[in-house]
Formats: sequence, C-alpha cells, structure tokens
Amino acid sequence: MLRVGLTGGLGSGKSTAAAMLRELGAQVIEADALGREVMEPGHEVYGQIVARFGREVVNSDGCLNRARLADLAFRHGRLQELNAIVHRPVIEAQRRWMDEVFARDPAAVAVLESALIFEVARDARARGEKEGILADWRRRIDRIVVVTAPDDLKIARYTARVAPNLADRSALEADARNRLSHQVSDAEKVAEADYILDNSGDIAALRAQLKVLWPWLKAESNKLGQNLPIQ
Repeated sequence: MLRVGLTGGLGSGKSTAAAMLRELGAQVIEADALGREVMEPGHEVYGQIVARFGREVVNSDGCLNRARLADLAFRHGRLQELNAIVHRPVIEAQRRWMDEVFARDPAAVAVLESALIFEVARDARARGEKEGILADWRRRIDRIVVVTAPDDLKIARYTARVAPNLADRSALEADARNRLSHQVSDAEKVAEADYILDNSGDIAALRAQLKVLWPWLKAESNKLGQNLPIQ
C-alpha cells in the first residue's frame, strides 16, 4: 500500500491530475469534499464555526455560507481561526478513508488530493504544535506529488473555472492572488516533493507525465508491501 499526497496551488491542475490517476487505477479522495462533509449541519465542526464566526456565516437553510466564511478568512485575516477548527477533523477523516481503502485492498495506491498538505503543517507549527500528525505530514503520507504551474496561469485557470462567462475578472483575479499568497510557494513544495508534475502545458502533456508516474507509484507500493526500502 502507498499513501500519496497530491498537492499544488490554486489553479495548478491537481484535480485534473487526480482524475487521471483515478482512471489509471488509483483510489482518490478530495480533501475539499471531506472538508465540506465535516462542515455540514449536525457535525461538531459546524457548531464550532458558528460559535466562532457568528450567525452571519449561516444561510437561511441552515447550511454554512461558504463564500461569506471565505471572505472572513481571506480578506479579514481570520484564516488561522478557521483552520484551527477544520484541519484536525479533516485529517482524521482522511485517515479513516485510507484505512478503509487498505482494508479492501492492501496493495492499493491511495491518493489524497489536497491543496493544503504543507500548509496544514505550517499552520500547526505556527500554533505551537511542534509534534503530532498535523505538524508532520510524513506521519500520514508516504510520497508527495506536486503539480506546478506559473502563478499567472493558475490565476487564469481559476477565474475561467469560477466564472467562465464573466467579462470583468479583475475582482476574481485579485481574490485568486490573495488565496495564493496564503499558500506555500511552489518552490518550497518542490523542495520537499518526491515527484513533480509540470502543468504549464496542455492536458496531453500532463497525461503523458502521469503515465510515467503511475508505474512508479505502483512500484513504491510494492516495496512497502514487501518491507523493502523506498527511495
């Protein structure tokens, strides 16, 4: 079995890479989906968010207003408050998912697609957590794959995805730059990566790289299954 963290900045194309890995045979989970799940009404995280941020982040149907919450987090300097509530339950949900995958298939390659693998560790250390599963991603991930692209291209992809028909994208572009400023840079991620996917080209180029990556991931999984050293 192999636990793979697939990460990259906003608009890097990691979701596209994750979909391709799923087609190749990987088991894939999106951290964003787990985050949405733990923030639903009835979950402890939901109650903690409402208690901290107030009823203004709740829609008339009782669900969280994620746009308002994001505005408070990114534009009003409250991102660390939100992360302190959300990160640990999401990491625990990731662990449960991987346990279920490996119980079904001990030889599986389990891929966690997440923009915030390095950021979770950075933020935990900033809160004074020097040890533990949040402060050290190596305790829950065997291999890191980083998807890279120039920031201008990331921003263009993000705005095109969020509002493809919007003529004036200046506000969205500013929002994207703000979000990127809170993420660990590609240079720092690449320095800790086991494998790098350059997504500055077209989708065919990305697919070609993934066809090379997949056999390597399977080989690493086999090494772990045989208790052989992985390099």
